[in-house]
Amino acid sequence: MKTIDELLSEGVAGRRVFVRADLNVPLDGTAITDDGRIRAVLPTVKALADAGARVVVASHLGRPKGAPDPAFSLAPAAARLGELLGAEVAFATDTVGDSATATVAGLADGQVAVLENLRFNAGETAKDDAERGAFADRLAALADLYVGDGFGAVHRKHASVYDLPARLPHAAGFLIATEVGVLKKLTDDVERPYVVALGGAKVSDKLAVIDELLGKADRILIGGGMAYTFLKAKGYEIGESLLQEDQLPAVTEYLERAEKNGVELVLPVDTLVAEEFPDLKTKAPAHPATVAADAIPADRQGLDIGPETRTLYASKLADAATVFWNGPMGVFEHPDYAEGTKAVAQALLDSPGYTVVGGGDSAAAVRILGFDEKAFGHISTGGGASLEYLEGKTLPGLAALED
Repeated sequence: MKTIDELLSEGVAGRRVFVRADLNVPLDGTAITDDGRIRAVLPTVKALADAGARVVVASHLGRPKGAPDPAFSLAPAAARLGELLGAEVAFATDTVGDSATATVAGLADGQVAVLENLRFNAGETAKDDAERGAFADRLAALADLYVGDGFGAVHRKHASVYDLPARLPHAAGFLIATEVGVLKKLTDDVERPYVVALGGAKVSDKLAVIDELLGKADRILIGGGMAYTFLKAKGYEIGESLLQEDQLPAVTEYLERAEKNGVELVLPVDTLVAEEFPDLKTKAPAHPATVAADAIPADRQGLDIGPETRTLYASKLADAATVFWNGPMGVFEHPDYAEGTKAVAQALLDSPGYTVVGGGDSAAAVRILGFDEKAFGHISTGGGASLEYLEGKTLPGLAALED
């Protein structure tokens, strides 16, 4: 895989460089609530601009239906990128139309432009190879070189991620190079004990990675909404807690295999419960109760791990040499249900080992809850991509950057 350092050494001055970034930031209207993904691509964009390239940044945002939708415009991300660069960033109001063509043509050496949301064109995500390829052809006409740096999208077989690199000389940006290097530490010659903490709402989102980790990890800690399917598989009453009943056979098999393989699969011993899901907009006091994990009342739902579980999980992380954490332990967006996620984040900071926060909601939680990002070994920008890499899958966006 060619690196951006090699590309820069060959000279990029005056050349149009298409940077596939991941600017898929959370928005409250037009206000960005977490700019971590924009900051993550900044080193690549700045290095290219400083070297005199004409930088064309492109990304998706959200899940528009293959047509323009103002709610998913990248205009706020373009403005924020300009603020971080300390330079004006041009913005094209389409992806491959008149605005994009004119905006790119108007760039001088060292200037940066951002194209509108790639997913406003149905060709970006098309299943049909020809339709996707036709869109990639139009994107290729805007550039001379391609740099892949949107790690959060490399698990997608999309036009700008998979097809476009085949049409242009290409290299991996700083972010992708870093992410791949980190993930290799979690898969090749892992330092032990290797402890994994998994949370989030749905167990179905984590089944494949659990399946893989049962042969690699020493301990797996389970939290979040997915924990209640595990508790149900053990025969516990879980009340109105989130349950994926169709996943019970797989979860039961994983519990059995963990014991057989000598993998310590740790479940909550207590949980915070309430009658209803909290209001995340007003954040009105929820007044949860703490109950044992095997004694959740029939009319209550579990929304965070309890204090005994926080202590237990911290002890299971204390001697780890390598830690991977993906998924919050509860509804961390509400202060009454944030303590479990805080406890795991703090335990990672206290751990002597190499700590990786696996993107998505976990990365957002670290920032929202006020932790110093630099105190962790690495915070990934791609939750789904990280998980699929750990599952042993071939990621289309990485394969496309290989020569």
